Amino acid sequence: MQARPSSAPAELIDQARRAQNAGFTRLAISDHFHPWNDAQGSSAFVWSMVGALSQAVSLPVTTLVTCPTMRLHPAVTAQAAATSGVLLGGRFVLGVGTGEALNEHIHGDAWPSFKIRAEMLEEAVEVMRKLFTGGLVSHRGRHYQVDTARLYTAPDQPLPILVSAFGPKAAALAGRVGDGLVTMSPDADLVGAFQDNGGAGKKVVGGVKVCWSSNRDAAIDTVHRLWPTELLPGELAQILPTPAHFEQASELVTREMVADAVTCGDEAEEHVEAVRAYARAGFDEVYIGQIGPDQEVFFDAYREIVLPALNR
Repeated sequence: MQARPSSAPAELIDQARRAQNAGFTRLAISDHFHPWNDAQGSSAFVWSMVGALSQAVSLPVTTLVTCPTMRLHPAVTAQAAATSGVLLGGRFVLGVGTGEALNEHIHGDAWPSFKIRAEMLEEAVEVMRKLFTGGLVSHRGRHYQVDTARLYTAPDQPLPILVSAFGPKAAALAGRVGDGLVTMSPDADLVGAFQDNGGAGKKVVGGVKVCWSSNRDAAIDTVHRLWPTELLPGELAQILPTPAHFEQASELVTREMVADAVTCGDEAEEHVEAVRAYARAGFDEVYIGQIGPDQEVFFDAYREIVLPALNR
């Protein structure tokens, strides 16, 4: 189950409990300073939420994904992740990515090109891996400096680090420096690029958004209102700086595009097939996020129909 940035903190905790009771086996949570649009509403601090989740449920938790390069220094991210790993008793996985301007521009720094962001991420992963050992770390790199830092609350084992990718260059980076790949579409070619660049045998993780509802038309309207950003083309999602800009760009997304791209309604086999597409593409884990406020009907349907079908 994937928790979305649009839910208020107490709602996220409630969703996690419902997910555990429904038979979901893992949780994922995104890291946003801003939501993608004002209609989505809340955008809670991810590290507070992970701490709360550690006390509310017994499921593993993965960040899908956090950016350890600009808004937070990698040393600070390492401390947050290490504490999360300890609180969760080894059930925490750190998913990282190069970030979006929407969240990372807030200090007023220039938004770098992908090439620079990839360099920053690779160096950040190096810094965090050093700190996860619990030893004293000093680092002088191109993008980061660390001066005699040590994590006194360190995980018993180095935390797994998954790296997000949406194109072949990022997939190659994930294969080289990550313990696994995160990507949001069932793209077998991207999985192949990851595996060909050092990712063979490593975990592949994906996520899919759905809107379960007895009224398919209403579900399509819900997705079109709350999540048209999912269908923005190219690199817009990486470079637009504010929710207002996303709202303007989302005028490009039609209701028909949503109907074609997102699983909406209560045809169980369509929901099952949406997940199976990831399995066929070589994914090991798939996180499912329900769009909209109808969370209870989603959890009931997945507990009674969809998850049993997938398990079969």
